[in-house]
Amino acid sequence: MSSLNSLFNRSTFGTKCKTCLNLVISRIKLLRNRRELQLINMRKEMVQYLQTGQESIARIRVEHIIREQNILAAYEIVELFCEFVLARVPIVEVQKECPLELREAISSIIFASGRCSDLPELMHLRNLFTTKYGKEFVAGAMELRPDSGVNRTIIEKLSVKAPSGESKLKVLKAIAQEYNVEWDSSNTEAEFNKKYEDLLDGSASSVHQVQAPVIESSLVASASRDKPPVLISPVEDAEKPHVRGSPSSPAGSARAYAATKTNPSAQEHHSPAEEISCSSPSSSDALEKARVAIASATRASAAARAAAELAKVKITSQ
Repeated sequence: MSSLNSLFNRSTFGTKCKTCLNLVISRIKLLRNRRELQLINMRKEMVQYLQTGQESIARIRVEHIIREQNILAAYEIVELFCEFVLARVPIVEVQKECPLELREAISSIIFASGRCSDLPELMHLRNLFTTKYGKEFVAGAMELRPDSGVNRTIIEKLSVKAPSGESKLKVLKAIAQEYNVEWDSSNTEAEFNKKYEDLLDGSASSVHQVQAPVIESSLVASASRDKPPVLISPVEDAEKPHVRGSPSSPAGSARAYAATKTNPSAQEHHSPAEEISCSSPSSSDALEKARVAIASATRASAAARAAAELAKVKITSQ
């Protein structure tokens, strides 16, 4: 009974495997014709972009062309592997383990099943091989383990990694040469060879350059805050003319403080009167007016005292 079941299972596996393989081969032929037409139209559009000088669009669209070319190449490899396995289905049925001569073909078919959505029959084949060889064998092919045996070319063609600038430039030159387009590839070549790390470094340096004046201004402001205030009389402050850029302004005080920092000896030998005289262009006139105001105030206070004494005398006499 067990021998009958095993024989029945073998015949079932062989029949399903042959059916799926034939369907994959037929579908690949249909898809190849459709994708080849799409690829021709895309290459013609690329010619128009190059002729009209729209190189920025061409540099982006060329990635789609490379992607289509890679898919067509992968379909061709899958078709060859399917035909190879189809011719050896009886050997696969008999042997319990995967034959060494079929390991690359079967592993590549399993790997392509998860990356070729246009070929749903590959998923059925993967399920059949999972039943036949176990989950570990299928997982090794899907995860590209070292002993998986997946074809390296099909791994490269089905990779989702963006194409390099060299490959894109090569395709653009081939299209221009095929359609006899006079196209100067120097700008595109320079764009592909541009190192974007340098752009990031440049932006960082520009940020430092912008922040440098802010730091310097903050240092000057802190220095001006640390400077001791200069005492000026109210009369002098009222009479002193407002001159732009004078030391009494914040900018002037900062510059004066910076000058005293650079020449400390001059700061040590200046007297307070000299500091006051240097604080304004017309300091001598202001001092003279201050003396006159003080004298008049003294006379006014003396007159007030005399009036007070006179009032006291009158009160006492009464």
